[in-house]
Amino acid sequence: MNEWLTHFFDVLLTTAGDIMPIAVIIIGFQLLVIRKPLPQPKKTLTGFIYVLLGIALFLDGLEMALFPIGELMAKQLTDPVFIGIDSGAAQVPWQAYTWVYAFAASIGFATTLAEPALIAVAIKAEAISGGAIHAFGLRIAVSIGVAFGIALGAYRIVTGTELYLFIVAGYMLVIIQTAFEPKLIIGLAYDSGGVTTSTVTVPLVTALGLGLASTVPGRNPLMDGFGLIAFASLFPIIAVLAYAQIADWRSRHRTTKH
Repeated sequence: MNEWLTHFFDVLLTTAGDIMPIAVIIIGFQLLVIRKPLPQPKKTLTGFIYVLLGIALFLDGLEMALFPIGELMAKQLTDPVFIGIDSGAAQVPWQAYTWVYAFAASIGFATTLAEPALIAVAIKAEAISGGAIHAFGLRIAVSIGVAFGIALGAYRIVTGTELYLFIVAGYMLVIIQTAFEPKLIIGLAYDSGGVTTSTVTVPLVTALGLGLASTVPGRNPLMDGFGLIAFASLFPIIAVLAYAQIADWRSRHRTTKH
């Protein structure tokens, strides 16, 4: 218990150092530029304390639980005994890691669906569009995009394929989709790539990538372990643009029928 408290206090001090510039900028602009007293100073101070404690607990939780779980799952799913290969094999066929791709897709879908930032954006999009964009449909589309992206990113790590090939091809597809997309959805689709890479998704996905690169023969965690977040940002854009195109096509099809 004492060891954890010492560690948490260190994390708290580090977090305080990171939060302090934000507080200084906000208070400085309020007092020196706007030249008005800080409204509800006690409430603001309480809010900063909550933020400080919340971030410190979150970072400590990442180190204690989420990162180890992600790495452990990657190691277990790539264990030679589990996938049924010779432990001394220098090269393993990519098909042997089917459960890795399934786990990557599942964890990408589940964490994105639960992502607070995505929920907030989806609710706002439905309200502003007057129901033209459905919040749950948008969340499902984004989650499917992340699931596919993380699974493809896991495949890239297993095969050792260059990252830029996937990214360049993906953004070329996004550009083509954008040219034929209803203007209503373009900005929202691009933002969807950013809101997915937030507090819930990033820690598990990063841990999965590092764990996978550490256990797959011939892979380097530093060279191959990173890059999954890029997939988690790119493929939701593709998925939301596709979702909008399908919805637009269905709407026009119904209009033509009637």
